[in-house]
Amino acid sequence: MEEKKNNLRIYEYAKNPPEEAKKPINGGRLKGMTDINPMWRIKTLTELFGPVGIGWYYTVDRQWTETVGDEVAGFVNISLYIKVDGEWSKPIFGNGGSRLATMDRSGKYVSDEVFKMATTDALSVACKQLGFAADVYWSKDATKYNYPGDEFITEKELKVLEELCKKIGKEPKEVFNYWPKLTPDQYAIGAQTLNAMIEHKKDKKEAK
Repeated sequence: MEEKKNNLRIYEYAKNPPEEAKKPINGGRLKGMTDINPMWRIKTLTELFGPVGIGWYYTVDRQWTETVGDEVAGFVNISLYIKVDGEWSKPIFGNGGSRLATMDRSGKYVSDEVFKMATTDALSVACKQLGFAADVYWSKDATKYNYPGDEFITEKELKVLEELCKKIGKEPKEVFNYWPKLTPDQYAIGAQTLNAMIEHKKDKKEAK
């Protein structure tokens, strides 16, 4: 029992962000989602492990863009490392994405912070695996990954994700929290992440 309690130490400490770190989004396409202040993650990582570069750090492993129609999105893969009891962890993978160029009524809008925002997103994904904001993601309230009013992907798209999951030795339910009710955005980011993991696995195999 004591070992189990110790294993949950990080999870329990970081699972519930304070109210001041949570902000409901009340308008636009993301209405109903909960936004979590990224500085809360930085502060919590520092409280748990020490200053960045000493008790925790991350590496940017890949940056790239994808074009779909008139929109361009930027993606980032990172590896997060934490020091626990004097030992560095294995890499904790995170993938993030953000729109680089979108079309609106005024024409094409181009963001000059796409990789910065995608990196912030990737760090949140890595931290999520440690239990950061678990109570928010597990609650009935909508988050970035589950919000009302969305259409869900088709059986054909689910099959694509199933095949990609097989290639990394995972079941879809281990990868996607809301399987099989996934939105088109989740499908796009999920497919990109899985393909990146497959390529990484292939590169490691070839390096041997």
